[in-house]
Amino acid sequence: MGGRFVAGEKLAINALKDRYQVGLSPLREALNRLAAYGLLVQENQRGFRVPKLSRDELDDIAQMRLEMEGMALERAVANGDSLWEADLLAAAHRLKRADISLDKGEEWEHLHTQFHRTLVAPCGSVWLLRFIEQLHDQFDRYRRLGPKMPTIRQELDEQHHQLVELALQRDAKAARELMDDHIHKSYEVALKRYQDHV
Repeated sequence: MGGRFVAGEKLAINALKDRYQVGLSPLREALNRLAAYGLLVQENQRGFRVPKLSRDELDDIAQMRLEMEGMALERAVANGDSLWEADLLAAAHRLKRADISLDKGEEWEHLHTQFHRTLVAPCGSVWLLRFIEQLHDQFDRYRRLGPKMPTIRQELDEQHHQLVELALQRDAKAARELMDDHIHKSYEVALKRYQDHV
């Protein structure tokens, strides 16, 4: 997901063993798990490759994010308690303070994921949260294709702040509308990166 491997690239097992300094058994177990999660493709007796990218897949992922995250956010706003409010404020603060330039933005990426998880955490459905997490991981394959875009990040960060405010005000309708816009903006970034990539 970090863009270290090219879409469609066949993975060389020995190179991965050396790169990550692990044995063959734990490496195969990790690759099998990634394949089960849809982040790798397992080819019969031929190893693994990075999944190819497609516009249809990106569109489908974005549409499912709109539907599922919107529903989860509405439910979270209705169900969230004061502990959730505190966790949400803390997650937003950590995200805002993260330096995107360090370590290729990995810290920011991790905190961004944590923020979105925290935002919808009290939705009341473990399965909905699992589906959303998988959609985020698949979406990130597209979003992370290109370099960081500081102006877009500032706009998305402002939306993160607004999402927190609306959630704390318990305005589920406005929060969902903003989440839809947030996903659309992220989709535009991912689409541009995909188009530049193909």
